[in-house]
Amino acid sequence: MLVDRPLSGIRVVGLEQYMAGPYCTMLLADAGAEVIKIERPKTGDPRRSMPPFVEKDGVKKAAGFMGYNRNKKSLALDFRGSKGQEVYRRLVTNADVVVENLRPGSMDRLGLGYAHIKTINPKLVYAIISGFGRLPGYAGPYSDRPAFDIVAEAMSGIMHLVGFEDKPPSWTIYGMADIYSGMVTAFGIMQALFMRTRTGEGQLVDSAMYDNMLSLNEAMIALHSVAGQSPHRGRPRNAYPRGAYKARDGYVAVNVPDERIWRRWCETMDRPDLIDDARTNNGSARAQNRDFLDPIIAEWFAGLTRHEAVERLNDAGVPTGPVHTAEDVFACPQVEARGMLMEIHDRDVGDYRFARTPPHLSAAPEPPTQSAPDLGQHTRSILSDLLGYDAQQIDALVTEGVVGVVD
Repeated sequence: MLVDRPLSGIRVVGLEQYMAGPYCTMLLADAGAEVIKIERPKTGDPRRSMPPFVEKDGVKKAAGFMGYNRNKKSLALDFRGSKGQEVYRRLVTNADVVVENLRPGSMDRLGLGYAHIKTINPKLVYAIISGFGRLPGYAGPYSDRPAFDIVAEAMSGIMHLVGFEDKPPSWTIYGMADIYSGMVTAFGIMQALFMRTRTGEGQLVDSAMYDNMLSLNEAMIALHSVAGQSPHRGRPRNAYPRGAYKARDGYVAVNVPDERIWRRWCETMDRPDLIDDARTNNGSARAQNRDFLDPIIAEWFAGLTRHEAVERLNDAGVPTGPVHTAEDVFACPQVEARGMLMEIHDRDVGDYRFARTPPHLSAAPEPPTQSAPDLGQHTRSILSDLLGYDAQQIDALVTEGVVGVVD
C-alpha cells in the first residue's frame, strides 16, 4: 500500500522570496504538501539571480534558489492588477495554507491581506514571516520595518555573544535567522492545521524573526533574569573549557558543563592533579584561570590528530567532535548513514546533493526529490487543472503579462 507523506493533500501557496518563506514552504513540501510558489513574471524570486551559479550547456541556475525550492510548483503571476488579483483569489479559495514573507503590509495595501482573504476562505491558515511581527494587538514600534537575518541576530543579543572579547560582534552563519524562522513558522502552521481539525477554522500564524531569535537566545534571558548576569562574547563565566582546540590536522570542539566531565577529561590527559586544584576544580574557577589552563589543553591537543583526540575523549565519556569543513561533511560516514544529503536531479544542470529535512519518521517514506521549478513551469497546469481557466483565457493572460509561462 502506498503510504503518503504527513502533509499529503495539503495545498500551500507561497508568497515568498529570499530565504525565510522559501525555507518554510520547502519543509512543508518535503513533508508532502503541494506547494505553489508565486513569483513575478520574467524576474521571479530574487534568489534566482543571486550567485553562486551552476552552468551547463548554456543554462545557468542559482545554487541558493535550487537548494530552497525543491518539490514546489512555480506560478508566475502579477497580482498588482485586477485580473491577477482574481487569479490569486481563486487560488487561495482552493488552498489550506498561505505563507507570506513580503515587505510588511504590502498584501494589505493590495486588499489581499489576511483580513480580506479569511472572508473568502475561513479555513485558511495564513502565516506571515516578518522582522518584528504583524498580529493585531501585538504590534510594536518596529512592526512596519523590513528586516534581514543579521538585524534579528543583532537585536536579539546573539551577535553580542558571538566572536572574541576584543573584536566587534559577529554574525553566526549566513541566513541563520531566516532558516530558524522558517522552521518556527512551519511548526506554527502544523499547530494551526491541527487546531483546524477540531474547530474547522483557520487562523493567522504570526512569526517574527526578532521573536524567534530571542527565543533561541533563551540562555541569555535566563542568566540575566535569574542571576543578574550579562553574558558577553569571549568571556565565559560559568562553564569552561568550551570551544574549538587545535589538533595536528584541524580543530576539535569540546564542552565541559560539569565536574564529572572535567574529571574524565583530566584523566584522559593524564592530569589528575587538575581535578582538585583550586584553580580548576569548578567551571567558574576554570573560566577565571584561563591563562593557566589554556596552554595545558593546547599542548595536549597539539600532539594528536583530530581523529585521535575525538576517539580518546569520546571513549572516556567526554562528548567531542571534529570541526568539519564542507568536504568533511560530504565524506562523513554518519551523514551518509543518516541519508542527510538528498540527491536531486535537475534536468538542465545535472545531479546535486542538498541537506535533507529532519527529522526521520519511522512510518513515513523519504521526502520527494523533485528539483526546483523553472519560472512559470506550472502556470498553465495550475490555471487549467485547478482554477478552471480554458486555453484561450490562459493565452490572453499571458499576452497581457498577467501570468508567465515556460515556452
